[in-house]
Amino acid sequence: MRRVVTALVAVATAGITALTLATPAAAAHGELVFGGGQVVENPSGCVNASISPLILFNRTNEFALVYDGANCTRNVIAVVPPGGQTTREFGVSVFVA
Repeated sequence: MRRVVTALVAVATAGITALTLATPAAAAHGELVFGGGQVVENPSGCVNASISPLILFNRTNEFALVYDGANCTRNVIAVVPPGGQTTREFGVSVFVA
């Protein structure tokens, strides 16, 4: 039993170390264009939309996740591929890695 616990601790420690040493993702290249004229160049992380409904043109090289809560909380209600667009009545914020 002691060997099993030791092995599990070693695996968990290795996993945590790998996650903390991973290189952070760079910002997406391109721009998110929202209805109403809001433009975000080379977005990274969460962007709150300034108007509703959310109208989004994803002109980046990454997927954009549309959330129905501020600060990219609650539910993902749309996934917008690079070059794609969407209009979401309840869209509030967008996450791009």
